[in-house]
Amino acid sequence: MSVKFGPEYVRALAPYQGGKPIAEVAREFNLEESAIIKLASNENPLGMPASARDAMQKAVAEIGRYPDSNGFDLKAAITRKHNVPSDWITLGNGSNDILELAAHAFVQPGQSVVFSEYAFLVYALATQAAGARAIVTPAQQYGHDLNAMAAAISDDTRLIYIANPNNPTGTFVPGAELEAFLQKVPAHIVVVLDEAYTDYIPAEVRYDAIAWVAKYPNLLVSRTLSKAYGLAGLRIGYAIAQAGVTDLLNRIRQPFNVNSLAQAAAVAALADTAFLRQSAQLNAEGYRQLTQAFETLGLSYLPSFGNFVMVKVGEDNEAGARVNLALLKKGIIVRPLANYGLPQWLRITIGLPEENAAFLDALRTVLK
Repeated sequence: MSVKFGPEYVRALAPYQGGKPIAEVAREFNLEESAIIKLASNENPLGMPASARDAMQKAVAEIGRYPDSNGFDLKAAITRKHNVPSDWITLGNGSNDILELAAHAFVQPGQSVVFSEYAFLVYALATQAAGARAIVTPAQQYGHDLNAMAAAISDDTRLIYIANPNNPTGTFVPGAELEAFLQKVPAHIVVVLDEAYTDYIPAEVRYDAIAWVAKYPNLLVSRTLSKAYGLAGLRIGYAIAQAGVTDLLNRIRQPFNVNSLAQAAAVAALADTAFLRQSAQLNAEGYRQLTQAFETLGLSYLPSFGNFVMVKVGEDNEAGARVNLALLKKGIIVRPLANYGLPQWLRITIGLPEENAAFLDALRTVLK
């Protein structure tokens, strides 16, 4: 008789699967790595800013020492950017770390967490890993239905996840609707507003969630430097919340969860407004390039406020997997979405103009 270790809710977890690495695709399909284009993981096609690379190289001299556990310099940079006290800041090993810390800090086994259908998969994983019960509300036009989420709150609900813009759908909830939702949520329930893609939101619809933190003691705003700031490989994110919430997060945070190189690069990147503008501009141009082609091809897609587009590539439930495999054989890596319950769709990260063009050429061939 075999021994089963750990609780059942942990054994039942299916590990998160990221986009296929270039090296894996090269091995699997006997392709040259240099010829492969990866548009699967919502990375910045510009890579990391030169300012961050320079700062990181200088920090290498001290790599034999532990990083600053409190992240003094990085917190000071975040304070300068957002005008918040340092005791409102939690540093994370990517914003994924923040999302998981929230589940473990605020939810006990058996209590409930509310999030939307088609929302980021990590919400479900973090909920299950904490032994909590997921309340998944039906999506509205593939995005968050905040009225349904408010109605779904139970007596044992302790946490709500909202992604804005949402991954993988790219949908966006206007700021006024978000704040109206916050006003409905009981004060003992923490709302995690995951803003991983906020830097791609057009200026005309942008809102200031950081300013709301002063008004709502139960609001936690999560940010990352993996997307527009180009630091995905360094894993750096942060949360902003009032001191009561932040204190609990830091009680369970690993003491050296953000390494020295990541902290140094993040300080430089946060100050590099020129790189951020360049990233947003390139993304807007790439979005037009992809969506105009989808319209010409007669493909349905969802308007996106992130650095990716979700496109429907067939009517049957094998369409996404079939087209994805055909693209992989041509050295194009995109993201199939069957694990989100969207088997007819693919998510395409917006790349450099030539990368987008190569993907579109391959897609036209595959669809024929």
